[in-house]
Amino acid sequence: MNTFLIAFAAILVLFSVMALIRNDYWTFRIFDYPRLQKFTLSIICLGLLLYFYNGTGTLYWVLTAVVTANTIYLLYLILPFTILGKKQVQKVKSHNRDCSISLMISNVYQDNTNFNGCLNEIHKADPDVVLLLETDEKWEKAVSGLEKEYKYSVKAAKDNTYGMLLFSKLELKDDEIRYIVEDDVPSIHAKVLLKNGKEVMLHAVHPTPPVPNENVRSTERDKELLLVADMAKEEALPVIVIGDLNDVAWSHTTELFLKMSGLLDPRRGRGFFNSFHAKYPFMRFPLDHAFISPDFKLNRIKRLDSFGSDHFPIFLDIQYEPQADKEQKPMHADSDDTEEAEEKKAKT
Repeated sequence: MNTFLIAFAAILVLFSVMALIRNDYWTFRIFDYPRLQKFTLSIICLGLLLYFYNGTGTLYWVLTAVVTANTIYLLYLILPFTILGKKQVQKVKSHNRDCSISLMISNVYQDNTNFNGCLNEIHKADPDVVLLLETDEKWEKAVSGLEKEYKYSVKAAKDNTYGMLLFSKLELKDDEIRYIVEDDVPSIHAKVLLKNGKEVMLHAVHPTPPVPNENVRSTERDKELLLVADMAKEEALPVIVIGDLNDVAWSHTTELFLKMSGLLDPRRGRGFFNSFHAKYPFMRFPLDHAFISPDFKLNRIKRLDSFGSDHFPIFLDIQYEPQADKEQKPMHADSDDTEEAEEKKAKT
């Protein structure tokens, strides 16, 4: 039993250390994802050490101290995404539909054929804007009926799992499809006209993840996110960034994105809203995101029901309030953050 506990503790600590190494290769970046799982396992390991380790002396105290420190460190990282954390985005006091926008983000899983399930979720949630990811021509055809209600759309269907379809009840202006980093990975950018006439800049993205069968490095993902961060920072209009970012909410890269963009994460202080993996409860992470500029407040955020995809859809209802940026402050980048961001954007 002692040998097992020593190995268990060593592996958990190693997994935490690996995530600290600033290397783009997937074998390091993959450890950014399961922080909640590592925290849970660290608590279990600490309990097993206290109750079942039958040795005494230096090794026992070292193991106990290291696992305790690891548990506290992981708690520190995930605490901002619990109800005990500070809210970055405040809740609206009075909901006004004329200056609000609701959005649904859903990675449908390209091989999934439950088209009716997807359409049912859209009709139940009734968002103003729908972003469907991993959509090929089969999916484009299957959901074409949405155009009766959603009069505006931007379509970039692809069979490489990076297609995206954007549908909107609200008027879209100056919409375009860009290939920011990779030639076969699109992103959608458009101005959305709220009911009160206010224009809002929307960026929809789905960069590739750092995994062996996609990209062995996170270079392309990080670069795309930081280039979008630049767009958001330079934009005079209110900004919304949505999509499957293939990165978790608590990662170093996501935090760097928030610092460089000046955007806020409405999940902070409210919950994880884990969107992936829908079929494996213990292996769930918040991969589908909505980041907003400080002149928005939150009406509602929730995770919707799965319809056969490996992702849950995420629903967000926010309200434009021009004075909100006096109450809500974004993270600020220091010189080290700026230098790191420039280095990541320069990589090829």
